[in-house]
Amino acid sequence: QKLVVEAERSLSNFLRDPDMSWLQQNISRSKALIIAPEIVKAGFIFGGSGGRALVVARDPASGKWVGPAFYIMATGSIGFQAGISVSEGVTKVMTDKGFNSLLATSFKMGGDASVAAGPVGAGAKSDIVSDLITFNRAKGVYGGLNFDGTVVTAADDWNQAYFGKKVLPPDILVRMSVTNRNADGLLAKVTAATAKK
Repeated sequence: QKLVVEAERSLSNFLRDPDMSWLQQNISRSKALIIAPEIVKAGFIFGGSGGRALVVARDPASGKWVGPAFYIMATGSIGFQAGISVSEGVTKVMTDKGFNSLLATSFKMGGDASVAAGPVGAGAKSDIVSDLITFNRAKGVYGGLNFDGTVVTAADDWNQAYFGKKVLPPDILVRMSVTNRNADGLLAKVTAATAKK
Protein backbone atom coordinates (compact mmCIF):
# COMPACT_ATOMS: atom_id res chain seq x y z
CA GLN A 1 0.00 0.00 0.00
CA LYS A 2 2.95 2.31 0.65
CA LEU A 3 4.02 1.86 -2.98
CA VAL A 4 0.48 2.68 -4.15
CA VAL A 5 0.47 5.90 -2.11
CA GLU A 6 3.95 6.83 -3.39
CA ALA A 7 2.88 6.10 -6.98
CA GLU A 8 -0.07 8.46 -6.61
CA ARG A 9 2.30 11.14 -5.28
CA SER A 10 4.75 10.53 -8.15
CA LEU A 11 2.01 10.85 -10.74
CA SER A 12 0.97 14.15 -9.13
CA ASN A 13 4.57 15.37 -9.43
CA PHE A 14 4.59 14.66 -13.16
CA LEU A 15 1.17 16.24 -13.68
CA ARG A 16 2.31 19.46 -11.95
CA ASP A 17 5.75 19.73 -13.54
CA PRO A 18 5.81 22.44 -16.25
CA ASP A 19 8.58 20.55 -18.08
CA MET A 20 6.27 17.54 -18.45
CA SER A 21 3.70 19.34 -20.61
CA TRP A 22 3.89 16.74 -23.40
CA LEU A 23 3.14 13.95 -20.94
CA GLN A 24 0.24 15.92 -19.48
CA GLN A 25 -1.25 16.69 -22.89
CA ASN A 26 -0.90 13.14 -24.22
CA ILE A 27 -1.53 11.01 -21.13
CA SER A 28 -5.10 10.28 -22.25
CA ARG A 29 -3.71 8.30 -25.22
CA SER A 30 -2.17 5.69 -22.88
CA LYS A 31 -3.43 2.13 -22.76
CA ALA A 32 -1.65 1.69 -19.43
CA LEU A 33 0.82 3.51 -17.18
CA ILE A 34 3.89 2.09 -15.46
CA ILE A 35 4.63 4.21 -12.39
CA ALA A 36 7.93 3.75 -10.54
CA PRO A 37 8.10 6.08 -7.52
CA GLU A 38 11.72 5.32 -6.76
CA ILE A 39 14.35 4.06 -9.20
CA VAL A 40 17.79 3.80 -7.70
CA LYS A 41 20.81 3.99 -9.98
CA ALA A 42 24.09 3.03 -8.34
CA GLY A 43 27.49 1.63 -9.03
CA PHE A 44 31.06 2.22 -10.02
CA ILE A 45 32.21 0.67 -13.32
CA PHE A 46 29.59 -2.07 -12.99
CA GLY A 47 26.32 -0.44 -12.19
CA GLY A 48 22.64 -0.74 -12.71
CA SER A 49 19.31 0.66 -11.74
CA GLY A 50 16.13 -0.78 -10.41
CA GLY A 51 13.06 -0.36 -8.31
CA ARG A 52 9.50 -1.44 -7.78
CA ALA A 53 6.75 -0.26 -10.07
CA LEU A 54 3.05 -0.70 -10.50
CA VAL A 55 0.83 -0.73 -13.56
CA VAL A 56 -2.66 0.60 -14.03
CA ALA A 57 -4.51 -0.11 -17.28
CA ARG A 58 -7.55 1.19 -19.10
CA ASP A 59 -10.32 -1.31 -19.81
CA PRO A 60 -10.93 -0.92 -23.58
CA ALA A 61 -14.62 -1.73 -23.21
CA SER A 62 -15.58 0.71 -20.45
CA GLY A 63 -12.69 3.14 -20.44
CA LYS A 64 -12.35 2.54 -16.71
CA TRP A 65 -8.88 2.38 -15.14
CA VAL A 66 -8.06 -0.83 -13.26
CA GLY A 67 -5.22 -2.28 -11.19
CA PRO A 68 -2.68 -1.97 -9.83
CA ALA A 69 -0.43 -4.88 -10.72
CA PHE A 70 3.03 -4.87 -9.12
CA TYR A 71 6.34 -5.30 -10.95
CA ILE A 72 10.10 -5.16 -10.41
CA MET A 73 12.30 -3.18 -12.83
CA ALA A 74 16.03 -3.90 -13.20
CA THR A 75 18.70 -2.66 -15.58
CA GLY A 76 22.31 -3.74 -15.71
CA SER A 77 24.93 -1.47 -17.20
CA ILE A 78 28.68 -1.32 -17.71
CA GLY A 79 30.50 1.96 -17.98
CA PHE A 80 32.06 4.70 -15.94
CA GLN A 81 29.62 5.86 -13.34
CA ALA A 82 29.97 6.74 -9.71
CA GLY A 83 27.65 7.52 -6.89
CA ILE A 84 23.96 6.96 -6.38
CA SER A 85 21.02 8.78 -7.88
CA VAL A 86 17.33 8.38 -7.25
CA SER A 87 14.60 9.21 -9.72
CA GLU A 88 10.92 8.59 -10.31
CA GLY A 89 9.46 7.44 -13.59
CA VAL A 90 6.21 7.24 -15.52
CA THR A 91 6.03 5.12 -18.66
CA LYS A 92 3.12 5.49 -21.07
CA VAL A 93 2.09 2.21 -22.69
CA MET A 94 0.96 3.30 -26.17
CA THR A 95 0.27 0.10 -28.14
CA ASP A 96 -1.35 -3.30 -27.80
CA LYS A 97 2.11 -4.84 -28.22
CA GLY A 98 3.40 -2.82 -25.27
CA PHE A 99 0.41 -3.73 -23.15
CA ASN A 100 0.57 -7.43 -24.04
CA SER A 101 4.25 -7.45 -23.00
CA LEU A 102 3.13 -6.50 -19.49
CA LEU A 103 0.95 -9.61 -19.33
CA ALA A 104 3.98 -11.88 -19.63
CA THR A 105 5.86 -13.00 -16.54
CA SER A 106 8.83 -10.90 -17.66
CA PHE A 107 9.77 -8.75 -20.64
CA LYS A 108 12.61 -6.52 -21.78
CA MET A 109 12.07 -2.89 -22.75
CA GLY A 110 13.62 -2.25 -26.15
CA GLY A 111 13.58 -5.96 -26.91
CA ASP A 112 10.05 -7.27 -26.55
CA ALA A 113 8.57 -3.78 -26.83
CA SER A 114 10.16 -0.65 -28.33
CA VAL A 115 10.95 2.14 -25.88
CA ALA A 116 11.66 5.84 -26.37
CA ALA A 117 12.34 8.73 -24.02
CA GLY A 118 9.50 11.21 -24.01
CA PRO A 119 10.02 14.88 -24.90
CA VAL A 120 10.51 17.23 -21.95
CA GLY A 121 10.79 20.95 -21.59
CA ALA A 122 8.51 23.90 -22.17
CA GLY A 123 6.70 23.64 -25.48
CA ALA A 124 7.96 20.12 -26.19
CA LYS A 125 6.38 18.88 -29.40
CA SER A 126 6.98 15.50 -30.87
CA ASP A 127 5.16 12.64 -32.53
CA ILE A 128 6.84 9.59 -31.08
CA VAL A 129 6.05 6.17 -32.46
CA SER A 130 6.98 3.62 -29.82
CA ASP A 131 5.31 0.92 -27.74
CA LEU A 132 6.53 2.56 -24.53
CA ILE A 133 7.36 6.22 -23.85
CA THR A 134 9.30 6.92 -20.66
CA PHE A 135 9.60 10.04 -18.52
CA ASN A 136 11.92 10.58 -15.55
CA ARG A 137 12.35 13.13 -12.82
CA ALA A 138 15.61 12.99 -10.89
CA LYS A 139 16.33 15.81 -8.46
CA GLY A 140 15.80 18.43 -11.13
CA VAL A 141 17.77 16.54 -13.79
CA TYR A 142 15.63 15.17 -16.59
CA GLY A 143 16.16 12.12 -18.75
CA GLY A 144 18.86 10.72 -16.49
CA LEU A 145 17.90 7.11 -17.11
CA ASN A 146 17.81 5.02 -20.24
CA PHE A 147 15.20 2.29 -19.93
CA ASP A 148 16.38 0.41 -23.02
CA GLY A 149 17.27 -3.08 -21.79
CA THR A 150 15.30 -2.78 -18.56
CA VAL A 151 13.78 -6.10 -17.54
CA VAL A 152 10.29 -5.78 -16.09
CA THR A 153 9.12 -8.77 -14.04
CA ALA A 154 5.76 -9.35 -12.39
CA ALA A 155 6.06 -9.32 -8.58
CA ASP A 156 3.83 -12.32 -7.92
CA ASP A 157 4.36 -12.22 -4.16
CA TRP A 158 3.31 -8.57 -3.95
CA ASN A 159 0.28 -9.14 -6.19
CA GLN A 160 -0.78 -12.06 -4.02
CA ALA A 161 -0.29 -10.04 -0.83
CA TYR A 162 -2.27 -7.06 -2.13
CA PHE A 163 -5.23 -9.02 -3.47
CA GLY A 164 -5.26 -11.81 -0.92
CA LYS A 165 -4.82 -14.70 -3.36
CA LYS A 166 -2.53 -15.90 -6.13
CA VAL A 167 -3.12 -13.70 -9.16
CA LEU A 168 -1.24 -12.95 -12.37
CA PRO A 169 -1.17 -9.61 -14.23
CA PRO A 170 -3.89 -10.71 -16.73
CA ASP A 171 -6.24 -11.44 -13.79
CA ILE A 172 -5.74 -7.87 -12.55
CA LEU A 173 -5.46 -5.86 -15.77
CA VAL A 174 -7.57 -7.79 -18.30
CA ARG A 175 -10.01 -10.11 -16.56
CA MET A 176 -10.35 -7.63 -13.65
CA SER A 177 -11.21 -10.55 -11.37
CA VAL A 178 -9.71 -8.84 -8.30
CA THR A 179 -9.82 -5.32 -6.88
CA ASN A 180 -8.58 -3.58 -3.76
CA ARG A 181 -10.42 -0.48 -2.54
CA ASN A 182 -7.16 0.87 -1.13
CA ALA A 183 -6.16 1.67 -4.72
CA ASP A 184 -9.24 3.87 -5.32
CA GLY A 185 -7.28 7.09 -4.73
CA LEU A 186 -4.64 6.20 -7.31
CA LEU A 187 -7.22 5.12 -9.89
CA ALA A 188 -9.22 8.31 -9.32
CA LYS A 189 -6.07 10.38 -9.89
CA VAL A 190 -5.35 8.56 -13.18
CA THR A 191 -8.99 8.86 -14.27
CA ALA A 192 -9.01 12.61 -13.63
CA ALA A 193 -5.69 13.10 -15.45
CA THR A 194 -6.78 11.19 -18.53
CA ALA A 195 -10.27 12.72 -18.70
CA LYS A 196 -9.06 16.32 -19.05
CA LYS A 197 -7.63 16.12 -22.55
